[in-house]
Amino acid sequence: MAEQAPHIYGGQAVIEGVMIRGRENFGLAVRRLDGSIEQYQEALSSIYNGRPRRWPLIRGFLTLLETLILGIKALQLSANMAAMDQAPEESEKGIPGWVMVSTLGISLVFGIGLFFITPLMIAWALEPVLGSALLSEIVEGVVRLFFLLAYITLISLLPDVRRVFAYHGAEHMTVHAHEAGLPLNLENVRKFGTPHPRCGTAFLLTVVVVSVVVFALLLGPPLEWRIASRILLLPVIAAVSYEVIRFSGTHPHSWFGNMVAKPGLWLQKLTTRQPDDQQIEVAIRAMETAIAADLGETVPTLIPAAED
Repeated sequence: MAEQAPHIYGGQAVIEGVMIRGRENFGLAVRRLDGSIEQYQEALSSIYNGRPRRWPLIRGFLTLLETLILGIKALQLSANMAAMDQAPEESEKGIPGWVMVSTLGISLVFGIGLFFITPLMIAWALEPVLGSALLSEIVEGVVRLFFLLAYITLISLLPDVRRVFAYHGAEHMTVHAHEAGLPLNLENVRKFGTPHPRCGTAFLLTVVVVSVVVFALLLGPPLEWRIASRILLLPVIAAVSYEVIRFSGTHPHSWFGNMVAKPGLWLQKLTTRQPDDQQIEVAIRAMETAIAADLGETVPTLIPAAED
């Protein structure tokens, strides 16, 4: 039997923790209020690991879909753990799934409205002055990028978000150490920076650039069609953007890969923070949990807090 190619591990920061997506499973590690680390592992749906996952463009759409579903699941799990710390009597209830799904739905509507429809309306209003549909698309892209940078900058002022950004940095540093083949410990993880070329932040920036090209190809249709295109073509833009990010991540030393990666790495200075040792420990546990699950092993559900 042919050897499997090394799996590309990645993940996301959650509430006081990190989720890592493995080959067939995901691992989650969350720091509890008493200092202990709760670990969780679960098999991924076969929908995301079948043959279509290897098809260009299709895999980008599947990855986006999985990221949304898996991300909301990991957030729900970590939120439930936080709720248990704050109100132990509610530990049996947790946060209902419909609340998380509703939150995701509202966030998607808000995101599309803010980052796609609003820039379109601004550019459309300016089009008579600009005198060119192509120039209007470029202005729309610039406005979209401005909104993205402003939004990230504003939310980074919130203390809770800054902690999530620190866990985001810890996740990236741990992925770097794993990809370098180093043992996962604090000393090795500390050797790496917080930016990573396959980050979702880089993906968002790529979406902005790709959207300018895709929408420009429409050659300035009527406003109602422009609005519809900003919604209906999102999966296409996401699929193309995924392929660009995937290439830059697997070809970091090529001129194109380096050119694509640099703006995303710069943007991650806003979405990552230097983590403390405890946050790095959580990220390491999440990676170990995902790897162990892929090997068919189980991990302790709770690691007691280290004694001073």
